[in-house]
Amino acid sequence: MVDVMHGIGVLVSEVGPRDGLQSIASVMPTEAKKAWIKAEHEAGVREIEVGSFVPPKLLPQMADTADIVRYARTIPGLQVAALVPNLKGAEAAIAAGAHKITLPLSVSETHSLKNLRKTHEQVYEEIANIVALIKGLPADLRPHFEGSLSTAFGCTIEGVVPEAKVVQAAERMVALGVDEVGLADTTGYANPAQVMSVIRAIWSAVGRDKLTGIHVHNTRGLGLANVLAALEIGLTTFDSSLGGLGGCPFAPGASGNIVTEDLVFMLDAMGLKTGIDLEKLLKVRGIVTAAVPDAMYGFTPDAGLPKDYVQGGVGWGVGNTKLAAE
Repeated sequence: MVDVMHGIGVLVSEVGPRDGLQSIASVMPTEAKKAWIKAEHEAGVREIEVGSFVPPKLLPQMADTADIVRYARTIPGLQVAALVPNLKGAEAAIAAGAHKITLPLSVSETHSLKNLRKTHEQVYEEIANIVALIKGLPADLRPHFEGSLSTAFGCTIEGVVPEAKVVQAAERMVALGVDEVGLADTTGYANPAQVMSVIRAIWSAVGRDKLTGIHVHNTRGLGLANVLAALEIGLTTFDSSLGGLGGCPFAPGASGNIVTEDLVFMLDAMGLKTGIDLEKLLKVRGIVTAAVPDAMYGFTPDAGLPKDYVQGGVGWGVGNTKLAAE
């Protein structure tokens, strides 16, 4: 048992500029994206997935990703992440200077064909080629390479995704040489018991150091519950999107990234250390709403902070709460 009064370090990884914007019709101006990223970093956000290296004809919202990555790299202390669908995307991300690249493999092959237009074997081939590319770079230029296990908790097309299939995909990616795997509830199907079960199964297969983070959606209202389940057994990195923007455009009905503001409030109120100033974070919403008309939401932004709330949980809301960390 770990007493949260001592403060556990948790990384909140903002994915709004990528996952949020790629899922809405509006195209956010480049300068507004830069202002958003700068303001979030100034609020204490340490990692931001700033875009996706996909063909502009498919996602015009991401056409300026290389420019955004180059700008984000000028911000001291910011871990700049980007999504890549293939070797070509990885080459572009590396050229732009991304610290971290993520390639999604949908455990549901039907979803993989919709999302990347590739079979599993074709995706594994792309992963192997990217690993070879990275190994050929000088050590100080090698990005961290994550293989994301998308549709890991169920698929809107195929339905149930067996846990064993998720574990097999994790093993294959690790064997090919990714630095780590990530879990993604692309469709918003996950529940807390399932989250804990899948995490334990992957840890057992590839080691705890190969899985440290999760990406969950709030499609059915279980987003923060799933975060808490993952946190309880030891995950420390959680993706979220400012104002809950986004979802997967190739998973019908899978709306609703978890809201960064709500996630930070929960963690902060529990006494966990995120390094994020919640009041500053809430003000970032204005930059986004001024640039795109699409709706943002969130309970904390709507309700405001509680009376006598103290940043960091000191003197407010912590009580004798404890978390189990295995």
